[in-house]
Amino acid sequence: MKKIVICCLAMSLFPFVQIVAEGDGDLGTSVVDVVPRVYQQENTGSHFATPIMPQAADLPVIRDLPDALAWADGSGRVENFPDWERRRNEIAAQIQHYGIGRKPSVSPEQVKARMDGDTLIVDVTVGGQTLTLRSTIHYPQTGQPPYALMIGTSMLSLPRPLFENRPIAIMTFHEAQVNDYSQWRPHHERGEHAFDRLYPELKDNGAYSEWAWGLSRLIDGLQQLGASQTGIDVSRIGVSGCSYAGKMTLYCGAFDERIALTIAQEPGGGGAAAWRISYPMDDVENLDKTDYHWFLESMRENFGGDGVYRLPYDHHELCALICPRALLLLGNPSYKWLADDAMRVSGEAAQKVWEQFGIADRFACDIVGDHPHCQLPESQYAIVEKFLDFLVNGN
Repeated sequence: MKKIVICCLAMSLFPFVQIVAEGDGDLGTSVVDVVPRVYQQENTGSHFATPIMPQAADLPVIRDLPDALAWADGSGRVENFPDWERRRNEIAAQIQHYGIGRKPSVSPEQVKARMDGDTLIVDVTVGGQTLTLRSTIHYPQTGQPPYALMIGTSMLSLPRPLFENRPIAIMTFHEAQVNDYSQWRPHHERGEHAFDRLYPELKDNGAYSEWAWGLSRLIDGLQQLGASQTGIDVSRIGVSGCSYAGKMTLYCGAFDERIALTIAQEPGGGGAAAWRISYPMDDVENLDKTDYHWFLESMRENFGGDGVYRLPYDHHELCALICPRALLLLGNPSYKWLADDAMRVSGEAAQKVWEQFGIADRFACDIVGDHPHCQLPESQYAIVEKFLDFLVNGN
């Protein structure tokens, strides 16, 4: 097997990093900022105002990848970690507005959770309509509760031997319970999904915003019930998926700060690969050649062709939304359609955000070829194990 590139190999993953910033000379003080590895809220930046969203035709042409740390209004760059939350919220707002549609917030009163044996059941009620999510938790044979948890989007394609001797529970997010779009089986159309009964005004949403919303509701249920009922430590939740579900994993991790670890396996175009970089490539998934059930139709209308250079964000910034939490990107260049050359460029750009805050070891991009799609080769076991151990031992 040939290893193509490693953006950053995580050699040690710490639960937090202390950044010491010297104060001005007059006060002679220093400020210590603790960079958390995870949060207790879905979106800690929800209180920030939404930035102005110009019409697509009024957006400037940006040929190179946008600077993930630059403020949307052009007033400078993020220098200190406390300011990252506001910048993160700007990026999240742009991705929802121009790319996938709004992920609506849900109040605790709208969520009711219960356990039926080892199965978590979550009822979400909005506007008199109720959507029910069910997922069975498979507990490990080692360690003691509360356990870390890895959620597979659609399924968990990482090899089970990686989990056999680790105290990590496993569950599956059955995304069809929210939006049943599939490339391979009969499905409802946009506006007809279970999600749309609760939010008819969001019928134009792409599936990735709705799927991210659904996984967040499972986490709501785990939080509501607590470790005494679920056996799960909600500060140690990871998410992973492959291919289209690798994209889903990225959006779920990007839009819920309660997820401590995101492992996106072979996510392809529309995942970690930057749209600007993949646009001129042949035979790869790019903005013009993707499945628009997953995205807003308006994204193709507004940013197709050379219009991609007017997109105010790119997918290195989708990855960066996960900072300061942990992200592992896994690629497979044997499948050209995945646009892994574009993911490599995107990963190198995203890595700069983790570096900015002194936590570069929480990010890695590992691209290895000569193996079947979604079948992790043994040469990638070590990097995955490092991140799984971070999930277990991060407290």
